[in-house]
Amino acid sequence: MNYQWYPGHMTKAKRMMQENIKLVDLIIELVDARIPFSSRNPDIDELGKNKARIVLLNKSDLADPICNKQWISFFQGQGAHVLELNAKSGAGIKAVSGLVQEACREKLERDRRRGIVNRPVRAMVVGIPNVGKSTFINSFAGKACAKTGNKPGVTKGKQWIRLNKNLELLDTPGILWPKFEDRRVGMKLAFIGSINDDIMIMDELACDLIAVLQEKYPRELCERYGIELKEKPVMMLADIAESRKCYMKGDTLDLEKAAAILVDDFRAGRLGRITLEQP
Repeated sequence: MNYQWYPGHMTKAKRMMQENIKLVDLIIELVDARIPFSSRNPDIDELGKNKARIVLLNKSDLADPICNKQWISFFQGQGAHVLELNAKSGAGIKAVSGLVQEACREKLERDRRRGIVNRPVRAMVVGIPNVGKSTFINSFAGKACAKTGNKPGVTKGKQWIRLNKNLELLDTPGILWPKFEDRRVGMKLAFIGSINDDIMIMDELACDLIAVLQEKYPRELCERYGIELKEKPVMMLADIAESRKCYMKGDTLDLEKAAAILVDDFRAGRLGRITLEQP
């Protein structure tokens, strides 16, 4: 299956971000802790190359805790300020304000020397679709000020949100980039729901996911469904269908239904804490 998705509104959203980048002091980038490399839009690096950077490893509760630590060290080595986060539960949210002050220390000191006081830090919140930007903003602000949804593309336009006298956030739509050079990047984005499921062939997606789990987390996969490891992913998908009693009329296995169950279990963390990439 060819993993590509770049709807028209993303071109418009990228242009809007390019126009607004000069208004901000800081970029807060959310990545999915299960795929921190693949869930980073390379266009963001070019867009914000002269800005202070914070990287938030969101959904870190779904990722392997050892890998979370490795990724924090990796991003710190690249000069970013980094934090583990679970925007849904609020874990790590309180530490973000301190990290903003730390990331913008030079700018704040420069303002003080010039006699500029009470000018808030302006931060642009960026990330790919379905990485949890709106949930993060709502949790950070303590109120529902940005739309949220578990479908990619819920935020369509920009919106400024004043958190307090020290900080303003610019929420931006989730954007991908026009072409994934590496098929595996698109595949992992599809696993976490950043590509619209409506264009996916779910049993193929599930077989690709099984192939990755066979290599990295075979025990978790087998224990979840009470099945044995087999060479071909499609055979394991059939076993999952049998284990979850997914049948069409008669005794025909419903592989599409089994695929939806597997993908949903992975996204919800029911297979355990899984990270698909190491730095």
